[in-house]
Amino acid sequence: MKAYIFPGQGAQFPGMGKDLYEASTQAKARFEQANDILGFRITDIMFDGTEEELKQTKVTQPAIFLHSVILAELLGDSFQADMAAGHSLGEFSALVATGCLSFEDGLLLVSKRALAMQAACEKEPSTMAAILGLADEVVEAVCATITDEIVVPANYNCPGQLVISGSFKGVELACEKLKEAGALKTILLNVGGAFHSPLMEPARQELEAAIRNTPFKTPSCPIYQNVVAKGITDPEVIQQNLINQLTGAVRWTQSVQQMLADGANHFVEVGPGKVLQGLVKKVDRQMPTESAVYPLV
Repeated sequence: MKAYIFPGQGAQFPGMGKDLYEASTQAKARFEQANDILGFRITDIMFDGTEEELKQTKVTQPAIFLHSVILAELLGDSFQADMAAGHSLGEFSALVATGCLSFEDGLLLVSKRALAMQAACEKEPSTMAAILGLADEVVEAVCATITDEIVVPANYNCPGQLVISGSFKGVELACEKLKEAGALKTILLNVGGAFHSPLMEPARQELEAAIRNTPFKTPSCPIYQNVVAKGITDPEVIQQNLINQLTGAVRWTQSVQQMLADGANHFVEVGPGKVLQGLVKKVDRQMPTESAVYPLV
């Protein structure tokens, strides 16, 4: 069974998508449609902008989304997903690629999500840190001991790699305790704020109305959603899980494990980079993975 996986924030790079734009009139039309929907030429920044310009929140999330969903469209009949999942932002790409959301609605939601997250970051400065070399349970237990600051497990990326998220003080305290508990490394991340934590509550409230007012259809295959780490096809449940995702943890390790348990024997990453393939290999070293490519060869 083939699992299609879609990357999240951090996979962007200057020049992304330019090859698709130049190789396909279908892709070019989609990119131009996106420029019109967003109200600015995101393609100029994607194709010719600097890394700094591409890091703007209003650009980063739509850029990765566009690269993924347009590539998925170009795969045509060769896009044969038995299951799909996306890491954080990538969940929106997975929902569009499997027909649960339209291209237009997906892009509008991603744009609103990016702006709402940016506003939440500005309201309460916060951060994230990667914790390497500890069992998930140890990281969870340490975070739970810090009660006067906000710090929670946020991204379960792969065994031995868990990202925590919260206030600057909370993350700092947790990193100190996690080093004492035997962490190989604690790495403060260069991010705008505490994504997938209670500090994103203002963004969750803002996005909830938009998601509830957007039509969702039954996807063509189960979507293994971040907050529950199991395959979902019910549109109403998908909507609720997507709302919960902003303040809930990305359970990527558990999602991959569940896809394997449900019969996945091949993973295809759709979008920029190969980060998710690396994470899949950390769960099962023998698992075949590949990047989706266009033109088809």
